[in-house]
Amino acid sequence: MNVMSKTAASGVAISTGEIVSLVEQAFPAADYRGQKVLCVIPDATRTAPVGTVFQSLFAQIGGEAKSLDILVALGTHQPMSESAICQRLEITEAERTSTYKSVRFFNHEWDNPAALRQVGVIPAADISTLSGGLFSMDVPVEINKLVFEYDQIVIIGPVFPHEVVGFSGGNKYLFPGIGGPQILNFFHWLGAVVTNPMIIGNKWTPVRRVVDRAGALVPMPKRCLAMVVRPDKSLAGLFIGTPESAWDVASDLSEQVHIAYKDRPFHTVLSCCPPMYDELWTGGKGMYKLEPVVADGGELIIYAPHITEVCVAHGKTLHEVGYHCRDYFLKQWDKFKQYPWGVLAHSTHVRGIGTFENGVEKCRIQVTLATGISPEVCKRINLGYRDPKTINPEDYANREDEGVLLVRKAGEMLYHLKVRPDWARV
Repeated sequence: MNVMSKTAASGVAISTGEIVSLVEQAFPAADYRGQKVLCVIPDATRTAPVGTVFQSLFAQIGGEAKSLDILVALGTHQPMSESAICQRLEITEAERTSTYKSVRFFNHEWDNPAALRQVGVIPAADISTLSGGLFSMDVPVEINKLVFEYDQIVIIGPVFPHEVVGFSGGNKYLFPGIGGPQILNFFHWLGAVVTNPMIIGNKWTPVRRVVDRAGALVPMPKRCLAMVVRPDKSLAGLFIGTPESAWDVASDLSEQVHIAYKDRPFHTVLSCCPPMYDELWTGGKGMYKLEPVVADGGELIIYAPHITEVCVAHGKTLHEVGYHCRDYFLKQWDKFKQYPWGVLAHSTHVRGIGTFENGVEKCRIQVTLATGISPEVCKRINLGYRDPKTINPEDYANREDEGVLLVRKAGEMLYHLKVRPDWARV
């Protein structure tokens, strides 16, 4: 399928009118007469004008479609309230009970077997090919069974550099967005084995190949509205096509928009996480996107006084295993293989590159939390602690020449060195 697209020149944003026009062209109302359409959208941890795009789509086909509903692609994140989903869609309570009263809201339930249905299995031989020989195992693929009640899936979401898959978006809103734990755990660990610096900001990764292979098992028609959003929240590009084709061109633009290059590494990085990351599980993005520019032996500080939880869904496991480099787990695999692989992957992404030799773990950099998580918990989970009250972010500003980097809104922009070190080269 050809991709319909709109891109904006530097310093110019795509307007609401231009979004409406593109949606009108891509979704002829007559094609949706009597159809049941399920919109899959991200939760609040992704910056994008999801509401504007959804409202444009509803105005275009809502009067013709038999139903037009919302499923939040939570992955393993926490469910959103009715009010929070309205905020995500940028609609008021009055609009919810009038214009959008027919729209049903659903949260994905990744840990409820009754909410899932298996769509197939990626056989071991295919996994071996897709992973470049790193793994050879059958991987069952489950998805939220709600999708089988609809005639078409429409994915609405942004594309950013991503620590597990390379660039988010496309079929990633299905897996892990509305997928089951087996495929989720497998490809997260695959990404961790390859390592974050070798994955993030690279397009055709082994994990992307697995995600697209899983997406191909979902039998109903799928459309994707892939967005590229600048750091100032303006819309730089909107691409409409299949999940694969729309993501393909959106990720090329994301590479231009979302990667900042630095001349040399920094011994100290203050990574300020915005409120949309409300636990370390998501706040870890402040590490993922900045690890490549921290100097050997340097320190990255995740500054997020509002974060008080390691993770609601996976906190028990993380308190048991802690945060460690990849080799800590690989070289003690019999001890850790029974834990959810996706949780182990998150652990390695936050702790970063390191080695484990003769029972001694040596990580390349120090990772310190300046959050509402106590010093006792930080010690237990193998991360450093700083009292956030002792930190004034402005003390870190304008000091790049000294080797100090302040990132005021971490988590979406990826930072790379112009000349990558050996451990970050594909």
